Amino acid sequence: MVLGSGFGSLTDRLTGTRHVSHAELGLPQPAVAGHAGRFVQGRLDGVPVAVVSGRVHLYEGHAPADVVAYVRALAGWGVRRLVLTNAAGSLRMDWPPGTLMRMTDHIDMTGGGNPLVGPNRDDLGPRFPDLSRAYTPALGARVDALAERMGIPLQRGVYACMRGPSYETPAEIRMLRVLGADVVGMSTVPEVIAAAHAGLEVVAFSVVSNYGSGLTDEVADHADVTRVVGQAAAPLADLLIALVTGA
Repeated sequence: MVLGSGFGSLTDRLTGTRHVSHAELGLPQPAVAGHAGRFVQGRLDGVPVAVVSGRVHLYEGHAPADVVAYVRALAGWGVRRLVLTNAAGSLRMDWPPGTLMRMTDHIDMTGGGNPLVGPNRDDLGPRFPDLSRAYTPALGARVDALAERMGIPLQRGVYACMRGPSYETPAEIRMLRVLGADVVGMSTVPEVIAAAHAGLEVVAFSVVSNYGSGLTDEVADHADVTRVVGQAAAPLADLLIALVTGA
């Protein structure tokens, strides 16, 4: 599991934990508030899991290959299923802050953020991987069924990834809506590409933390993003526990 901005409290649900920082593993260390930058190994209701608490971003100046280094490390360690989370801005007035969305597809607007550019890692995957099923349909269907059974409202939609770190302009928000995106953020897509390249099953979630620029009079603020996501993390934690444990 990869926990984005404000999701760090999910690690409190683990038992028998062991912690190690990214730096100790030779991986890039995040420098953004809300991203702890550590691996946590433990158990969710008895099932062993590895949690990446905090990620690095393209906007921090990292190369795309460095942004996905921990995904490739997890694949090398034998992980076959990856759960990703992020905070995102809503492009829809009917999806207010606190809305939980399962990502069904994405639009990469990072402008050079694809981690597969350059010599191919043949030990990981093919030169030209297919992304039509990057978000594993069977895994997504299972999540949808669990959410319905548990009474957890779960939307499904398209995530647009911008490079950041500045929030989008009102004109960019209008553009993304025309392109078919439902939410926008600054992460996750490079990791999904790397995971698909390595043959991992993927399910990804966005928690809406704010409205996109120009949709309301509110001004985007990272502290508010972290606060809203922290408040909305509990039902997602319940859903992830059910997914991991096969409940």
